[in-house]
Amino acid sequence: MSSDSEHRQEGRTPEREGVPAHGFSPLLVRQRLRHPVSFFRRARERVIESGVFLCGLASILAISLIFFFLFKEGLQAFRMVDSPAQFISSMGVQLEYDYEEDDVFVAGERREFAWQPVSDEPKLSFIPLMWGSLGIATLAAVLSTFAGIGVGIFLSEIATARLRGLVKPTLELLVGIPTVVIGFVMLAIVAQPLRQIADAIGLAGIYGSTFNMFVGAVGVSIVIIPVIGSLVDDALRAVPDDLRAASLSVGATRWQTTWRVVLPTGVSGVFGAVILGFGRALGETMIVLMCAGNAPQITGNPFDSVRTMTAAIASEMGAAQVGGVHAQTLFLVGAILITITFLLNLTVELVVNRFRRKIRL
Repeated sequence: MSSDSEHRQEGRTPEREGVPAHGFSPLLVRQRLRHPVSFFRRARERVIESGVFLCGLASILAISLIFFFLFKEGLQAFRMVDSPAQFISSMGVQLEYDYEEDDVFVAGERREFAWQPVSDEPKLSFIPLMWGSLGIATLAAVLSTFAGIGVGIFLSEIATARLRGLVKPTLELLVGIPTVVIGFVMLAIVAQPLRQIADAIGLAGIYGSTFNMFVGAVGVSIVIIPVIGSLVDDALRAVPDDLRAASLSVGATRWQTTWRVVLPTGVSGVFGAVILGFGRALGETMIVLMCAGNAPQITGNPFDSVRTMTAAIASEMGAAQVGGVHAQTLFLVGAILITITFLLNLTVELVVNRFRRKIRL
């Protein structure tokens, strides 16, 4: 006779004894939790949780200390200048040419945006440096966004599992290439041929310098295309397969499903990848130092030389007098740069969370 019939005959059921039909009871669970193996397991989990918490706390502390140090050193620059307006523009001598005398004479003074920190009268305007940084980052983002999104769509929606297994690791390995190597490649095989092409097609007047904003942006885009492509791939693969199946079941093609269903659903991750790529381009140093020409000027021509904030810090900090106005101004430039990057990351988090709430992922 089975155990169930015995329970029926005795008027007892497993539930009446406090033992569910699946064989687990609160008493059995408590007994297992009191077992030494369970104790060590719980202790190990608490150690792991404490370690993760300490790592997060250390990261927050490190970032806070970086902010504190940069602003502590950078704000001292305001006490070394006559007016904070000097960080925007400075008075400069306006020169004119006298054709009769065949000589240059001083016509007066005017306010100008100039970065000349080692002149007799230092000019410390941030505007040329910020213009160069934002110009190169914007050009690099434009060049790499479409390529990065295309790579992400290919890996997520088109490539087979075997092909993706080969392409994705290779793409991520490109991120680890030293940027100085990419800068050297741009100098060796890109900058001069572009100059020759411009001269051949009659654009020598527009193509102002061999090393310019465009060459620097191309080099930076090579760095951030793998970043954007990998992040877009992860974002699109996070879209539930039920949405793809529903779209295909009503007669949509694979491309229509990707363009009208998958991409809009994962737009939060795609947007975050583009903004993070822009921030990565904004903080690039070696490529722009080698390829952008290092001329601190405000220009609308992408083929003119510019200097970025990162390049100014890298090339001038070693020669700046410790505690002098030049060094403290460079610290202030670094504080502005890290603030812009922090605001970009914060914007990404806010926008991504808003999109996630909207599409209910």
